[in-house]
Amino acid sequence: MATKELKTFTREEVAQHNKDGDLWIVVDAKVYDITRFKNLHPGGASVLLDAEVAGQDATEVFYGLHRHEVLEKPQYQRLQIGVIADEKSVIHGRIVGELSKVPYAEPTWLSTGYHSPFYTDNHRAFQKAVRKFIDEVVTPDARAREEDGKPPSASVIEAMAKVNLHAMRMGPGKHLKGLELMGGIVKPEEFDYFHEMIITQEFARSGCRGYGDGLMSGSVIGLPPVLNFGSDEIKAKVVPDVLSGKKLICLAISEAFAGSDVSGLRTTAVKTEDGKHWIINGTKKWITNGTFAHYFTVGCKTEDGFTVILVERGEGVETKSIKTSYSPTAGTAYITFDNVKVPVENTLGGEGAGIFVMLSNFNHERWVMICSSARSQRLIVEECLKWTSQRNAFGKPLHSQAVIRSKLAAMISRAEAVQSWLENITYQMNNMSYKEQAKYLAGPIGLLKMTSTKYAQLTATDAVQVFGGRGITRSGMGQHIEHYHRTVPFDAILGGAEDVLGDLGVRQAIRQMPKNIKL
Repeated sequence: MATKELKTFTREEVAQHNKDGDLWIVVDAKVYDITRFKNLHPGGASVLLDAEVAGQDATEVFYGLHRHEVLEKPQYQRLQIGVIADEKSVIHGRIVGELSKVPYAEPTWLSTGYHSPFYTDNHRAFQKAVRKFIDEVVTPDARAREEDGKPPSASVIEAMAKVNLHAMRMGPGKHLKGLELMGGIVKPEEFDYFHEMIITQEFARSGCRGYGDGLMSGSVIGLPPVLNFGSDEIKAKVVPDVLSGKKLICLAISEAFAGSDVSGLRTTAVKTEDGKHWIINGTKKWITNGTFAHYFTVGCKTEDGFTVILVERGEGVETKSIKTSYSPTAGTAYITFDNVKVPVENTLGGEGAGIFVMLSNFNHERWVMICSSARSQRLIVEECLKWTSQRNAFGKPLHSQAVIRSKLAAMISRAEAVQSWLENITYQMNNMSYKEQAKYLAGPIGLLKMTSTKYAQLTATDAVQVFGGRGITRSGMGQHIEHYHRTVPFDAILGGAEDVLGDLGVRQAIRQMPKNIKL
């Protein structure tokens, strides 16, 4: 399609087009003919016929009401007929693949002039490639799917598989051996938890919480028990299909009567008389990705205690979508197992070893959630800093009010605190064995997840106050604020409720208290 030739106008020429049948405006040195559009304007034609808008520079008015991305939509780009002579457009939105220049919008290690002992040049090159991929491939689909509620598109899953993003989201390990990671930027043996953190935090930038869970997050928590405790035969059958995105797996532990208390599970697995199969009966609830999963990593009550068993979708397995306050894109499910017959070879970690299997999985699961939570808070900080700079109240920018600056200070402090603690824990993960992580980090990770999600909810509440009515509106200026405020409670529950995790951290500390220390 040929590019439309744009004419050059003076501001005096634009000012002559200020009537109902002949209406032009200027936004950021660009001239728009909105004569035919005025009656389609969601705010009504009268807003555009205002003396301060018709034929005038409407830049300040526009950005007080609309996001920049509105001007990037094809239907509005077609309204541009020219530019103002000797002036240049200076305003832009998020640039694909680029770092934000808004203060505190990026972790300090990505900010100009800052240094970090944790990240190498390879991490920086990796981050740049991942951001470009997500901005170009993932984010457009994320926003579309949040609108229609459908699962992430197959094309996105396939694109991620080509650069082995699914495999990298499982963390460092033998499963990466022989794979080309992100076009060869990082070698499998060099891939560490900071690389994985980069992936998780870049995904969070899309600001689409339900889609983020729908994008195989069930596999992130459902596949590790198979990788770590499955037989060679099970791994050969399941792992390649999941890492290629051809099939999905989810973790099915929570029930209507049991969540954090796995001892209260009612789903049972009983062996057949010949001892070759399990017969599973029971239900699971709030299972992420359950509606479209092919495999289920299921926690069951057996004769020898809590056991984890891999179940393939088939006869006797039924899933129903649960309507939540965030998004059907996540595939949150209620699952029924009705006399489901499963080979005993599908037992993960041995009969009665389920607690160890799950405890070894919890640290990574919760750490991933913290990574996402920490980065999501920065998106809100960025949105609030932009809004308070361009929104005028009482004749001055919104940030001229001390109460607004106080809220911004609290948001920034919370985001920085979580990221710093997270990076410390991530460094320990890089230098500890799997057993050492389970021994030393379960408590700190639990405490940090509690801290991060509590902070996130405070930030969400503050952001709504900063945006006012726009902060509870699903479209327009406050759309990310509304979405965040509506979905952030999920982070406080998934992977372990805040109070439970806080108590876990304290109990671990108490166990480590020396007996000979007194006041």
